[in-house]
Amino acid sequence: MRVVLTRDVFESEHLIDVVVSSIDGVTSLWGREDAPIIPRSAIKSIQVIPLLRTGAADAFAVTDTEVALGAASHSAEPDHVAAVAAWLARIGRSEADLECGPDRPIHEESADAMLAAGGSDHPRYNCCTGKHTGFLTIAAHLGLDHHGYIDRGHPVQQLITEAVEEFTGVDLAGVSNGRDGCGIPTFSFPAERLSHAMARLVTPELHEDVTAAATTRIVATLTANPWWVSGTGRPEVTLTEAASEPLIIKGGAEGVVMGALPDRGLGFVVKSRDGSRRGADAAAACLLEQLDVVAHGHSRTVVTNKAGTAVGEQYVELT
Repeated sequence: MRVVLTRDVFESEHLIDVVVSSIDGVTSLWGREDAPIIPRSAIKSIQVIPLLRTGAADAFAVTDTEVALGAASHSAEPDHVAAVAAWLARIGRSEADLECGPDRPIHEESADAMLAAGGSDHPRYNCCTGKHTGFLTIAAHLGLDHHGYIDRGHPVQQLITEAVEEFTGVDLAGVSNGRDGCGIPTFSFPAERLSHAMARLVTPELHEDVTAAATTRIVATLTANPWWVSGTGRPEVTLTEAASEPLIIKGGAEGVVMGALPDRGLGFVVKSRDGSRRGADAAAACLLEQLDVVAHGHSRTVVTNKAGTAVGEQYVELT
């Protein structure tokens, strides 16, 4: 796909790789199915699996809202922040135990309110606090020292890596890793393997009982709670609410989007080659239009100037 921005004349373009898969293989392709992709936060719906199948979620009465937060890059709106704080308290941890680093809310109004009140960047506002609280919950349940839980050698990260290997079908032993924005290990995968992982997530009959139960709950939770996975006005919310069928969709840094259509057993991945989230979001909307999940029009936007005058448009070309 090609996302084009005009200002009466051509201005910019983003080249996008899009792969849709069932568990049997690729069903739709625009671009390269072997494109190397570091999935970043788009893969959180896979990373949350160990929270459930280790028994940690049951042991600490983790709610569906908290499962969604465990797979979220939330906007750090007040309800997001309060929910994570309550979850931390219930497992006997605090904000001081989070190793994701300080940040400010993605949600502009929340960030403005924080600054107006004299606040500053803080770990509680990091979009990954839900995922990290999930990691701390696993450590607490298994009786592990939680310090350094973001390191590849820590038992919690080994469980996360095992889940990613299982669902992508990629052996990561001996494979070098980078660090995600929140500090955890991150790996590169062929695009097709990531779309396959999402198809596998929404096909519970492939799994043994514990994993089947975990994936079933994750799918039900993520399709029903897009706001807890993201936040007000974000594409995960607007596209899920516009969808004519259940939809999982999650964006990540550097222009990655991963998702699935549970009723069809399909998974998909979208990657903007230049790392543009603008391009990836438009392409993801276009993909959902092509699959008749959302009405046509979501992928085309009018470009306006500061006075609100229409000066161009952004649209997607299928290539």
